[in-house]
Amino acid sequence: MSSALFTPITFRGLTIPNRIAVSPMCQYNSNDGSATDWHLMHIGQFALGGFGLIIAEMTDINPVGRITYKCAGLYSDDNEKALKRVIDFAKQYGPSKHGLQIGHAGRKGSTQPPALGAKPLTKEENAWETVAPSAIPYGEGWHVPRAMTKEDMKATLADYIASVKRAERVGYDLLELHAAHGYLLHQFLSPLSNQRTDEYGGSLEKRMRYPLEVFEAIRAAWPKDKPLGIRVSAVDWVDGGTTIEDTVAFAKALKALGCDYMDVSSGQLDARQKIPFAPAFNVPFAERVKKDSGLATMSVGLITGAREAEAIVSSGKADMVALARGAMYDPRWPIHAAMELGAEPPFAPRMMPAHPKMRPMIFPDYKPAA
Repeated sequence: MSSALFTPITFRGLTIPNRIAVSPMCQYNSNDGSATDWHLMHIGQFALGGFGLIIAEMTDINPVGRITYKCAGLYSDDNEKALKRVIDFAKQYGPSKHGLQIGHAGRKGSTQPPALGAKPLTKEENAWETVAPSAIPYGEGWHVPRAMTKEDMKATLADYIASVKRAERVGYDLLELHAAHGYLLHQFLSPLSNQRTDEYGGSLEKRMRYPLEVFEAIRAAWPKDKPLGIRVSAVDWVDGGTTIEDTVAFAKALKALGCDYMDVSSGQLDARQKIPFAPAFNVPFAERVKKDSGLATMSVGLITGAREAEAIVSSGKADMVALARGAMYDPRWPIHAAMELGAEPPFAPRMMPAHPKMRPMIFPDYKPAA
């Protein structure tokens, strides 16, 4: 059988060898924003696993934008040098393409790492002041953020651009702007967190204004032949929050600015959310965005099986699938999926001794894909 999942996809000057991506996953293992040996292992394992695209964790544009003090950043020379070490290593040994997700936590920043409870930091724990569109905390017991002034917004935009230029020097093939999961740009988009009365709040058009300004500036700063996508939360799962219609309108505006794809997730903006978790639960949102806006989409969220992923792509519901926990559980997921689907397993050069054709006594029924 021919597999849609294992056909290449091209965005601008980048051809991704298959439709399987590693979704960005916060690792909480950085020191002052800088990657460590953990990241060599984390990204390196996927680079040998056959994934078409590996998108590194949410990487913050400034220290205030961190979720925790252990989060990744790209705002210093040390940060840049550490990430370049990781990407150079991964590109040396694996054929995957590499993306970076850049973002800012907004009101969800200044917290403990999840392993320590993920609670807001206290003054004694060196909490820092968070910022957001409006002075509305994420939930009960959380810091009340400072409402951003227009000067704050300009400075933050400048930090985005500085990080983009660093990402180009590091050697990333693709960028993804984080506007989902309750972080800063999502906070501007949602009426639950954005209650501004100036030109950046109120109607959907006004709530979209700052995220679109950021995207447009990044598109201008990022090389024209390199793709730029965005991750969004299609709905907030809270009454009065972002709707799929809002997200489709946002997708249309982004497409006009040169967005290459939308990575469609959902939720995480408001502690009152009620998410109906189920296998592939975000796929209908990606399908709706693709159908109504014409923008390419990536779907994420409890996608685990090879045939499930194949069906999503072959039916046109999304152009790519992204795995997070599933990739951590099985860093060779694409290889195993290809074997199940009858496609050529995507082995990295240094992994070829493990290829089925090299072990006929173990895989006597293996036949190369047509």
